[in-house]
Amino acid sequence: MTNNIFKLMVLGFAMIMVSCGDDDKTTDNQLSLNLTGLQDLGEGFAYEGWIMVDGAPKTSGVFTVDANGTASKTTFEVAEEDLEKATAFILTIEPSPDTDPAPSAVHILAGDFSTDDATLTVSHSAALGTDFGDATGKYIIATPTDGMDNNEESGVWFLDNSSGSAVAGLNIPTLPEGWAYEGWAVIDGTPVTTGTFTSASGTDSASTFSGSAGGPPYPGEDFLQNAPTGLTFPTNLQGATIVVSVEPVPDNSPAPFVLKPLVGMTAADAPLHSVLDMANNATSTNPTGTASKK
Repeated sequence: MTNNIFKLMVLGFAMIMVSCGDDDKTTDNQLSLNLTGLQDLGEGFAYEGWIMVDGAPKTSGVFTVDANGTASKTTFEVAEEDLEKATAFILTIEPSPDTDPAPSAVHILAGDFSTDDATLTVSHSAALGTDFGDATGKYIIATPTDGMDNNEESGVWFLDNSSGSAVAGLNIPTLPEGWAYEGWAVIDGTPVTTGTFTSASGTDSASTFSGSAGGPPYPGEDFLQNAPTGLTFPTNLQGATIVVSVEPVPDNSPAPFVLKPLVGMTAADAPLHSVLDMANNATSTNPTGTASKK
């Protein structure tokens, strides 16, 4: 009899402890991310997720991505009430550390929740608003800024002169705040910038390598001077790869960002001063993903 009473007391104590444990459980729930195509942002920046609750953004957590594209974290504790009410998910690029509690202007992926899942794309209106699928590009190989008809294979300009008069060579969508286009020439395996720009017409942000004569009013660069370490200018862009990327602003990387909607593979015998076409590369470089309420 004594043993039975003791067993009942132990069982009762255990039930009380379980009950107390249940009372102490958090009401938080989990948000899970499955993302592909993101790149390592390097020192000073990180990704941050946001859920839209009653029309306002609430952070779901910060994470980084390594050189292999693997996220440092894929599940995040979010208040259950907020997660239940969340209508959309937005992924931004933020300074790290970040003293601003609000999202930055650099929105890279977004999607609306349908029941418990959201498909995340760059084309969502809360991200970049386009998938760049309609972007087209043309360019010429020439060096107008040296003032002479030499070294002509050492410059690239995003223009179309096939009609006899130069017009913009790029057909590109307008970017939202927080983003800019950047041109690149891959020289001996090293990507070298031609400058950043937001419009297909008008000069770009830099003429670091160009000569002293004025260039055409379109994005582009002559690689004539101030060569980066390991390279020699003038160079030869026949056989080089020409890229137009989409870059976050600010940008801490000397290489193209993951978004590379236009790529031109210049033939080794490409004619100088003549229009060359770029291929649309958007579908192979746009990041994608899903956000799921668990």
